[in-house]
Amino acid sequence: EVQLVESGGGLVQPGGSLRLSCAASGFRFDDYAMSWLRQAPGKGLEWVSGINWTGKTTSYAESVKGRFTISRDNAKNTLFLEMNSLKPEDTAVYFCAKSFLIIATADVRDYDNRGQGAQVTVSS
Repeated sequence: EVQLVESGGGLVQPGGSLRLSCAASGFRFDDYAMSWLRQAPGKGLEWVSGINWTGKTTSYAESVKGRFTISRDNAKNTLFLEMNSLKPEDTAVYFCAKSFLIIATADVRDYDNRGQGAQVTVSS
């Protein structure tokens, strides 16, 4: 059974930083691309950032490019998202998501499993 468990969310002031982690189990982690998705209140699911199966190729939504960094540790089956210069519009539930491909895409339909989510609130 695929399990994805996010941690590291919380409340932070504008301009602050947070680091999300996702512990994966139940599948061969290094066989698949992974991404972070998010859902803001009253809005649909949005792709944020993705990383290919080797960790050598990353991609970002324009709204987070230059502020967020995705990485993975295949030896520890863990995915990360370093978030800097956070803005109120980054407030959302963030989900770790497993692709059924080896290359990350921006289409949320390419992800067949995701975790329960971590709340990130950016507010003064």
